[in-house]
Amino acid sequence: MNIQRIHHVAYRCHNAKQTVEFYQRVLGMEFQLAIAENKVPSTKAPDPYMHVFLDAGQGNVLAFFEVPNSPPMSRDQNTPSWVQHIAFEVKDMDALLAAKRHAEAQGIEVIGPIDHCIFKSIYFFDPNGHRLEVAANTAEPGMLQELHRVAPEMLEEWDQTKTAPTHAAWLHSGEFNLINSISKNSSKDSR
Repeated sequence: MNIQRIHHVAYRCHNAKQTVEFYQRVLGMEFQLAIAENKVPSTKAPDPYMHVFLDAGQGNVLAFFEVPNSPPMSRDQNTPSWVQHIAFEVKDMDALLAAKRHAEAQGIEVIGPIDHCIFKSIYFFDPNGHRLEVAANTAEPGMLQELHRVAPEMLEEWDQTKTAPTHAAWLHSGEFNLINSISKNSSKDSR
C-alpha cells in the first residue's frame, strides 16, 4: 500500500449547517462541498445523511456527517473527554495567541496555552462536543529527532509496564539542553 496522505477525516455532527458555520467563523475554514444521499453508498442501507467537507489547510480536509435517523450522538463515556480531539497547527505563538483571542471573542471557553515543550496548545469544544486543539510548534533543534530515536523503546516499555517511560521526561522538566549536551559529549568521548 502506498499511502500518500489522509484524504479526509470524518466525524458526526448534530447539525451540518451549524457545524459548517462554526468552523468558518471560529477557525476560518472554507466550506468545500456537501454530499447528501438517502441511501448509504457502501451498505445500500436507507439512511439519509448530509456529508460536509471543510478545508483545513494544505490539502487537509475535515468532514462531518449529520445522520438524523440515528440515535442522538454522544461521546464514548469510557474515554476521558481530553483524549479524542482534532488538532490544528498555526504558524507560531503570535498566531496561537490570536486564535485564542478570536475564539474567546466568539464566547468560547478556551484552556491554555498549555506548554508541551515541543509545541504549545489551546483547547476548546465545537458545538458537537468534539474537543479541538490549536497548536504552535516550539521544538528546539534536536528535540523531535530525540523523540523519534527513543520512540520504539518507549513503546516497548509501555507495552510491558503500562506506566510512563522516562526516556523523554525532559519534555516536562525543561532539561533537554542538558541531556542533549551530555549525549553529544558522550558521543565525542566514545570516538
